[in-house]
Amino acid sequence: MAVRLKRIYDQAEQDDGLRVLVDRVWPRGVAKDKAQLDHWLKSIGPSKELRQWFGHDPEKYMTFKERYENELKEGSQHEAWEQLKDLADGTKQLTLLFASKDEEHNQARVLKELLDKS
Repeated sequence: MAVRLKRIYDQAEQDDGLRVLVDRVWPRGVAKDKAQLDHWLKSIGPSKELRQWFGHDPEKYMTFKERYENELKEGSQHEAWEQLKDLADGTKQLTLLFASKDEEHNQARVLKELLDKS
């Protein structure tokens, strides 16, 4: 299975495969009927507290990544993480969608790295 990352604001493409939004909050300016999603796993997103602490500050990314991975293993996100792994196992192409302007320091990147390892 191949995992791709893409901003939700980018044009959907036929080779995206299964499109899964991994943000807890619906992205501004995106109409739900035009998003072309297969799934919205909002409960997989980092906790509100972690998200607010991180604030997409690249200097905090490594700590954010560690804390978020811990939430995926032990927090309320665990069930959604298991669901994402099941979705990934059942498809050839998975595209994780996110809203962040920072394409290198976000929860979708953490999820992709974890999926690539498994």
